[in-house]
Amino acid sequence: MKHADNYIFDLSDNVTRTPVHYKNRFGIKIAADLYLPKSFDKSKKYPAIIVGAPYGGVKEQSPGLYANVLAQRDFAVLTFDPSYNGYSSGSPRHLSSPEIFVEDFSAAVDYLGTRDFVNRDQIGVIGICGSGGFALSAAQVDHRIKAVATVSMYDIARTQRYGLHDSMTKSQRDQYLDELGEQRYLEFLGNEPTMTPRGAAINFDENTDPISREFGEFYSTERGYHPNSISQFTMTSSMAFNNFSLLDHLEDISPRPILLVAGENAHSKYFSDDVYEKAKDPKELLIIPNAGHVDLYDKMDLIPFDKFEEFFKSIK
Repeated sequence: MKHADNYIFDLSDNVTRTPVHYKNRFGIKIAADLYLPKSFDKSKKYPAIIVGAPYGGVKEQSPGLYANVLAQRDFAVLTFDPSYNGYSSGSPRHLSSPEIFVEDFSAAVDYLGTRDFVNRDQIGVIGICGSGGFALSAAQVDHRIKAVATVSMYDIARTQRYGLHDSMTKSQRDQYLDELGEQRYLEFLGNEPTMTPRGAAINFDENTDPISREFGEFYSTERGYHPNSISQFTMTSSMAFNNFSLLDHLEDISPRPILLVAGENAHSKYFSDDVYEKAKDPKELLIIPNAGHVDLYDKMDLIPFDKFEEFFKSIK
């Protein structure tokens, strides 16, 4: 099924969507969408939610789908393209950065918190996949974020340094960092940035690596395809993630609440498990039965929208 303007869903008749732009602390122009209930009353103060995209995703995919539902429940919802990606500015394209991707969440708070119709004391965040780690990291230092929910959370810094399920050895990491050093020389001398391998398989079959196939079934098919979402980043982006952790100060989020949502069968579930163990109360780990990692990107019967509404409307 085709949708307008490359969004992977149809906008509800009960919601308005407005493109907006603002700059983050680094001067990068962020392209975002503001979702409001059709019954919007400019004299009211609305609770607000920022929804961050999966690592490699853009606002027209899962973030917009989430916003489309939550705006119908009387939230003001902002989705955005990360710096250097989608329709946001920044060069080279498809760069990623632990600091800048965390900053993008605080910049979204800057924007929402300066809208007359937003209650500054009720601004929360949903981070999907890699954005879960960035959102938690932002909340560690940005007290304006009053509640954090993650969905199929990934800690990208941990994955870059230690591999999925912490499987990378030191010798493997040293070899990779040596390769990145050589790549920096090439790019300094004028070569185009080299991209990481595509994380979402294109021509997948029953013999494809299960995780690459799972991402491919979303990003590489009509289900979730968007031309701005290539599931790749510049190769040298990995150096910063190897050096800077995201989640060293989880305890600082307390007493603001954390909700971790993960699929029972998700290959990434261990990230949510570990954050739940390390974070202080109030915290909750919600496991969705019979769900994998990508299922929670777009499968409406599995995404716990009632829980999100309850969680964010309970912000005091």
